[in-house]
Amino acid sequence: MIPFTYYSPTKIIFGPHQEIHIGEIIANYGYKKILFHYGKHSIFQTGLYQRVIASLQQAQIDYVEFGGVEPNPKIDLVRKGVQLVKEEQIDFILAVGGGSVIDSAKSIACGACVDFDPWLFHTHEKTPEQALPIGVILTISAAGSELSNSCVVSHPQYHIKNGFNTDCVRPLFAIMNPELTYSVSPYQTACGIVDILMHTLERYLVVESSLSFTDEIALALLKSVVQAGKKVQLYLQDYEARATLMIASSFSHNGLTGMGVKMYFTVHKLEHILSGMYDQIAHGAGLAILFPAWLKYISSHLVDKCYRLFVEVFEIHEESKEKTIATGIDALKQFFSDLGMPVSWKEIGLTELQLQELIDRATQNNTQTIPGFLPLDQQAIQTIFNYAK
Repeated sequence: MIPFTYYSPTKIIFGPHQEIHIGEIIANYGYKKILFHYGKHSIFQTGLYQRVIASLQQAQIDYVEFGGVEPNPKIDLVRKGVQLVKEEQIDFILAVGGGSVIDSAKSIACGACVDFDPWLFHTHEKTPEQALPIGVILTISAAGSELSNSCVVSHPQYHIKNGFNTDCVRPLFAIMNPELTYSVSPYQTACGIVDILMHTLERYLVVESSLSFTDEIALALLKSVVQAGKKVQLYLQDYEARATLMIASSFSHNGLTGMGVKMYFTVHKLEHILSGMYDQIAHGAGLAILFPAWLKYISSHLVDKCYRLFVEVFEIHEESKEKTIATGIDALKQFFSDLGMPVSWKEIGLTELQLQELIDRATQNNTQTIPGFLPLDQQAIQTIFNYAK
């Protein structure tokens, strides 16, 4: 175990219809003019847009609308948002959507406080020191950005997807109504389930000794997400399952399941290279391909943790730990496949040439490695990619 600081200041407002109180909530904080930030179509189709506007107007909150966020949010939209915030003298940003909208809002919130390009935060040439306050109405259970200190944005011209971490972007509050996720498609729901699992799995599967308390929380969260994932695929409007996924998405990525361990997020780094190059590939789908292959590559270094994972979460019992792990990895791939996720390169149509290009980009033509308790060089990534064929 290593020393750690746990910090999670976001107020959670959970339950049906809580979004209708958004105007009152913002007014109680004392903010006067807000940026209402959202995606493209879904909040209009579900009536959420109308409910938010009505609540803001009732509370006499002045607002400026700024929509258009896409999956894998883009830096060009962030730049426009920064300019708008400065011109309109915005003092608060309301993000209504999922991880893409929230991350876009976070990047805008940081960019609004400086006089340089916010992309420099994502290249780590600059470090955020302050940000405008953010509030969230969550509509998708996936990224956990509503409670996290992370912010990931894409630069389409460079085919790069980069993130940064800072506590100043943790939202003030997050309104979570599981019913708002009823309209999320089975595919996007599945992408979210994978992302939720990965945020805890990448914290749990480390070589450092960890707190028993932390491991117990991690395994319980993973088990509940697997069970809820199976339920919600059978019935999209299962409130209990949707509620489990929503709260799990938040606590899977706010630091709770990683207390006392060093986090590398190696698979996430690999996936960011993938979806940075191919914007049409959803983050969860990329993780579903890469994670079982990475786990196969590193499992011999984490026998006890992998064994416990597959016994307690997937209820697999074989004659040896090694056999349990091998069967468990196959079961994990089958679970992803049953959700409708791809689990091989063949399913998303990437060629050998494209895979080699990804390897070259990941290692800067064999001049660097991807950090991890087992750093990944070209040969390691090639092996992992071969496991995903």
